[in-house]
Amino acid sequence: MMLEGKLFHKRVQTLINYWKNNQEEFGNADSLLFVTGTSDDEISYQKTISLQIWLLGYEFPETLILITMDKVYFVTSQKKGKILETLDNKSDKQVPFEVFKRTKDSAYNAGQFKTLLNCISKSQNGKIVGIIQKDNFEGKFIKEWKEALESYPTKFEFTDIAVGLSSAMAPKDDEEIRNIKIAAKLSSIMMKNYFTEEMTSIIDEEKQIKHEKFTENIENALDESMRSKLKFPSDASIDMADWCYPPIVQSGGVYDLKPSAVSNNDYLHADTIICSLGVRYKSYCTNISRTFLIDPKKSKEKNYIFLVQLQNYLIDHIRDGIICKDLYQLAKSYIQKKRPDLDKYFLKNIGFVTGIEFRESSYIIKNKNNRELKAGMIINLVLGLHNIEDPTATNEKTNKVYSLLLSDTIRITHDMAIVLTDAKKDFTEISFFFQTDEPQNKKEVKVSQDSRSSRDVSPKVKTAIISAKTRGEENDEMTADQRRRQHQQQLAAQKQSEGLSRFSGGKGASQTQAKAIFKRVESYRKETQLPKQIRSLQIVVDERNESIILPIYGFAVPFHISTIKNISKNDEGEFIYLRFNFITPGQTTGKKDETMPFEDTSATFIRSISYRSAEHGRFTEIYKSIVELKKNVAKREAERKEMADLVEQDKLIEIRARRPPRLGEVFSRPALEGKRLPGDLEIHTNGIRYQGQIRSGQRIDLLFSNIKHLIFQPCDNELIVIIHVHLKNPIMIGKKKTKDVQFYREVTDASYDETGNRRRRYNYGDEDELAAEHEERLHRSQLNKEFQSFAERIQEMSNGIVEVDIPYRRVGFYGVPFRQLVLLQPTTECLVHLTDPPYLVITLSEIEIAHLERVQFGLKNFDLVFVFKDFQRTPIHINTIPMAQLDNVKEWLDSMDIAFFEGPVNLNWSAIMKTINENPAAFFEDGGWKFLSIDTDDEDDMEEEEEESEYELSEEDDYSSSESDYSSDESSSSSSGSEEESEESGEDWDELERKAERDDQKRKRKEEASANKRRRN
Repeated sequence: MMLEGKLFHKRVQTLINYWKNNQEEFGNADSLLFVTGTSDDEISYQKTISLQIWLLGYEFPETLILITMDKVYFVTSQKKGKILETLDNKSDKQVPFEVFKRTKDSAYNAGQFKTLLNCISKSQNGKIVGIIQKDNFEGKFIKEWKEALESYPTKFEFTDIAVGLSSAMAPKDDEEIRNIKIAAKLSSIMMKNYFTEEMTSIIDEEKQIKHEKFTENIENALDESMRSKLKFPSDASIDMADWCYPPIVQSGGVYDLKPSAVSNNDYLHADTIICSLGVRYKSYCTNISRTFLIDPKKSKEKNYIFLVQLQNYLIDHIRDGIICKDLYQLAKSYIQKKRPDLDKYFLKNIGFVTGIEFRESSYIIKNKNNRELKAGMIINLVLGLHNIEDPTATNEKTNKVYSLLLSDTIRITHDMAIVLTDAKKDFTEISFFFQTDEPQNKKEVKVSQDSRSSRDVSPKVKTAIISAKTRGEENDEMTADQRRRQHQQQLAAQKQSEGLSRFSGGKGASQTQAKAIFKRVESYRKETQLPKQIRSLQIVVDERNESIILPIYGFAVPFHISTIKNISKNDEGEFIYLRFNFITPGQTTGKKDETMPFEDTSATFIRSISYRSAEHGRFTEIYKSIVELKKNVAKREAERKEMADLVEQDKLIEIRARRPPRLGEVFSRPALEGKRLPGDLEIHTNGIRYQGQIRSGQRIDLLFSNIKHLIFQPCDNELIVIIHVHLKNPIMIGKKKTKDVQFYREVTDASYDETGNRRRRYNYGDEDELAAEHEERLHRSQLNKEFQSFAERIQEMSNGIVEVDIPYRRVGFYGVPFRQLVLLQPTTECLVHLTDPPYLVITLSEIEIAHLERVQFGLKNFDLVFVFKDFQRTPIHINTIPMAQLDNVKEWLDSMDIAFFEGPVNLNWSAIMKTINENPAAFFEDGGWKFLSIDTDDEDDMEEEEEESEYELSEEDDYSSSESDYSSDESSSSSSGSEEESEESGEDWDELERKAERDDQKRKRKEEASANKRRRN
């Protein structure tokens, strides 16, 4: 067996460096001592064993490790000593170490212990030895060590270093994070694919099972034989996986939310079911807890939704440097502000740092812990409400109280928190409802099909509640339009409350207002840097320093090109004039009416200066040079601004031990430089690479961490099959910056037979056409399967960082996002158009509201505007959507929980967003987006008035009919008179045709008479 020497030396150096810089946390110890005895097969978390696993990758029983500032010593058996000697990687950067191998000779072993004690006494002051006081081991090795320690003449002082060791080991490196991600994936799979499926099946079939038995079944399911059924990750070796603790299943009103809880021997009840489980991979622990609600009441639903909101709120605030007690106080203050009635049920701590040890006791997130959470740490965020009293309970034994528990494994980074356990937790995903038509107490569970799938974009109600218990109730159900309106009112109110909380007290104003920053420019630092041409006191254009030197009252005064607004040239007779206009306070500097910032606006400024000369050629040359210089500087500034959001990517870690998964013969967009040829798409350790076939240097590297959306678009009704990558941060491909990279293959090649790779013959007839169509369908199916499986492989090898999304063509609609009419297709997370550039990828979670414009009777099309949560982003317009798609678009927006409004005209969104960004808090205090719904409300009022007037008319039918009879008799004479007048004033079509016919006959007779006269003459 070989140990990873490079990893050992890296981690032991990290420990020594942290020890040097934090002496107090290690009790000012002069050396660190770790001694283990015989091994224990039970799951135990002892810090000494955790240190061995962290440094060596394995547990080494009956082994002593002594760490000094400059060397590491081992005392162990002959066999383990040979294994430890493999740590020598022959590198200059390695930490020196020495291995003492024990024998069967007791005197020789005692001499080794004495030599080691001499090393302790020589380490720094040689007085204080750091140990883990809570770890107690037994065995012959421990007994001999204690005897050697007692017989040694120098007596040492021992101090506990558990806190310092925890702090040094808490931030995880890349290898540790990789193992934790796999463990988190396994935990999520066991929760989603095993527990949830088994639990719903048990309740649906009304089976009886005890909590202990259910726990045993879960434990046994973590086995290699279940890989294909449960869909374990391909890069996970199940032999290296184990349970952090026995899974916990609780129901029936008896709940214990502590990590040390165990499943009792009661039967599983169909009420509130809590499951907690954690898988550790290569000794690295993770944890996940979910609460499942069976036929919940409104109060229970409300409490659970609040718990999810609390978790999202805390995740948004977890950052590098946050104090444990501050995080706990955030949770408490949120509860006291939003739901003070739940404060007494809240847990005393909300999680802990995890790793090789399941629960780091020095990093418990509670009210009195002043320790700091740092980037690289892995925490288990545990939120729970314990023993909530249920006033609607019917069964005193089981339903009098209930508890809610929600926990996830989270990775802390410098700027955000990343949730590693991805099991669904929305209310619609964990709640199941019963049908109560039968008089018996039997209940039939109806599980929503999408409760275990990704979010459905189809326009349907995402619930499994059977609302109508009788046939009569179905007639009272709300129509789809009424349900949509009610849901939209809730979403609008939610957006208003979110806006008020987001910008209350001026919070968020700094994020929404992009203030112009004064940019100090400097042409020359010293007079010696000025060009020699200034001696002649002429206008000098210094392109190297981007400056113009002007003579003013006998002095050469330099001006940076950025201070010049423009320059004008005029010819008047024998003289030529140059006028320099400078940028001064109050002037606008562009099309957006942006004012230039100044350090001191009260200073004296030169607005313009003019020069006259008789040398037309020289001034013309100066004018051209300045215009060209200003153009070049503006171009460089524009390029700099365009490249400002580029982020330097990490290097792609290639798979070298084996051939990486590969998708061959694909094209890329944007294309690589040179001739258009296909390339290969490969999956590596931390990203994907597109490699051109001609030059090895022609490649596109995309890291998993930079992929925002991975979309597979099948070739159904399309000419290409696509894997599209939408990035978080843009990258450079050649000389172009892009956030969208696409890999595709064309469906058909007219000159080749796809099955035999031979050139097609010119065949004619129905049979040949049918064969060609069948051949094309088969080829399309194969392409879809190949590309989809490769996209799913990317998802697997990214360890959950990337998820594959597929467009829903049947929910798509046509519109004009750019210049041409295209098909826009929703996915689970986006609205996309991928077939032709320019591409459109709109992330739905980033949308604040949608506005439907030009929605009025008589128009064939309407427009759709998306406003983003980041108010600095320009709203996206999708124009010319067919009016026939209006209801479908509304249903889709509503199903995605996107608040939308509609109006009869187009709005000036640039002016609206400018007003909002000036003071977003005042905007939401004045009603927020309510101004968009004014027109809609007025139309609804008009419709109601029309309905009322029609109803009143129907009540007075008798009166109106008699009145109309009387009025018709009275007005008969007047009406007949008007008819006579109309007959006199106008003629009908028949009379006009007869007149025209008579005129034609007269004209014909005259022509014949004139012709006869000419013949006689």
